[in-house]
Amino acid sequence: MTVTKQTSEKLVRDFLGSWEGRDLDTICGAFADDAVYHNVPVKPIEGIAGIRAIFQAFLNAFSEAKLDIVTLAAEPGLVLAERVDYFTMNDGTSVVLPVTGVFVVENDKITRFSDYFDLADFERQSGFKL
Repeated sequence: MTVTKQTSEKLVRDFLGSWEGRDLDTICGAFADDAVYHNVPVKPIEGIAGIRAIFQAFLNAFSEAKLDIVTLAAEPGLVLAERVDYFTMNDGTSVVLPVTGVFVVENDKITRFSDYFDLADFERQSGFKL
């Protein structure tokens, strides 16, 4: 299947929006089995099993998540999404984190997802160590 700007953008918008529903299968359904997820300040995670595990850890730590897109640019197979991520921790603590995500899309699946953000800011707000 041909990857277009429109299909790449829709896949990423749907993935980012899926966090509000908190369904791990839906969230992970956007990824290829051999995808790489890289929170750039830390070591990349390779493969869907590792990605599922870290996303489950996030879901376990946060009672709510909303990933708001500020600016999105798409080309066939490549999407850049500037966001502000809003999380509510299980104890009620709010986390507000500016993030820029880079998504590589092949065959209607995300094959690489790199998030760029201030790790110290995230850890200070959340108490969550990556």
